[in-house]
Amino acid sequence: MYKDMTKQELQDAYKGLSEQMDSFKKMNLNLDMSRGKPGMDQLDLSLPLINCLSMGDYKTESGVDCRNYGVLDGIPEMKKIFADILEVNNAEIIVGGNSSLSFMFDNMAVNMTHGVRDGIPWSKQGTVKFLCPVPGYDRHFAICEYFHIEMIPVEMNEYGPDMDKVEELVQSDPMIKGMWCVPVYANPSGCIYSDETVRRIANLKPAADDFRLYWDNAYGVHTFEGERPHILNIIRECEKAGNPHMPLEFISFSKISFSGSAVAAMASSASNCEYIRKRLAVQTIGHDKLNQLRHVRFFKDAEGVYRHMEKHGDLIRPKFHIVLEALEKNLGGKGIASWTKPSGGYFISFNLMDGCAKRTVALCKEAGLVTTGAGAAYPYGNDPKDSNIRIAPTYPPIEELKTAMDIFTTAAQMAAVEKLLMA
Repeated sequence: MYKDMTKQELQDAYKGLSEQMDSFKKMNLNLDMSRGKPGMDQLDLSLPLINCLSMGDYKTESGVDCRNYGVLDGIPEMKKIFADILEVNNAEIIVGGNSSLSFMFDNMAVNMTHGVRDGIPWSKQGTVKFLCPVPGYDRHFAICEYFHIEMIPVEMNEYGPDMDKVEELVQSDPMIKGMWCVPVYANPSGCIYSDETVRRIANLKPAADDFRLYWDNAYGVHTFEGERPHILNIIRECEKAGNPHMPLEFISFSKISFSGSAVAAMASSASNCEYIRKRLAVQTIGHDKLNQLRHVRFFKDAEGVYRHMEKHGDLIRPKFHIVLEALEKNLGGKGIASWTKPSGGYFISFNLMDGCAKRTVALCKEAGLVTTGAGAAYPYGNDPKDSNIRIAPTYPPIEELKTAMDIFTTAAQMAAVEKLLMA
């Protein structure tokens, strides 16, 4: 363990690590491990989707012409695929454009300007606050920051957010208007919310009667190890708890088909969906129904999606193994770092000694490796311990990923040894 070394031993270790890093710099590398993007081989799996509509194939089973106006909330066949995946009914689904992030942003904007279901606009009530499980998803935090919503970090554990803290906060402050959740393969830890966590979330008694749960089911079908997890249905659990309108659940095919040309959906109570449809009638003439029809023809049903995601898992699994093996080989037993070992999703949450994350990222950049910025998984980019880095293994090809992890683990050790030498 580095902490047990003498100063001379640390200096010798640092010299070797520096020489190793210098050898990487001489390679003039340009490696990207900054975001959880699908690799090229994953995107190739969906190439038939491009040509799966023939010249005369543009109508739904009910005869809707997908080339024309209308059907604001999605063609029935696409709604059914999403409904079956989320275990809700068609009346509880609204299909949108290519991005679930747009759905989240849009709902937040409407709550700020028009209130929840035409209640008092959040922007006219004072300083709006949101609970943000950490480490968490930086794009969620960016939405809050854009609308000047104060973010309150809540620590994650292996079962989900710290529910004692969540319950205490929402019951005590009426300006806490919502909470972000990624319930399956949480970004970036990869944890799966336990049944107890889901029940406690569903049974929250917020001081704010316009509290909303932003339930981002981004990775629900992204399993690469073992069986696909099945967690409690948040829509049904909230109904049982007397909070039927509280959850807004989001999902997309952005990491299933094509990231820039996918289909997204939102699930909520039938009453919420009916309210949102009225707004959509003002907002749009309809989303891309031909793209929805393409996805229906390609996947056919929810089972088709699951079979497709097994192929994704086969491609992703070796990359996660490479990362985890490199971490264990180069950092295991050295007492300077810990990391999660997810069975699905797109990330590994890596924790280094306090005060070392930014330095590690900087050293990686010097060697030609771009990683996710230190602190990205915390509101305002502020990791109070400067210890967390989100590792995204999926985008680089295998050989590049191996080199990237050699650089990363060398940089992590250098940062830690520098810290110990300064102690």
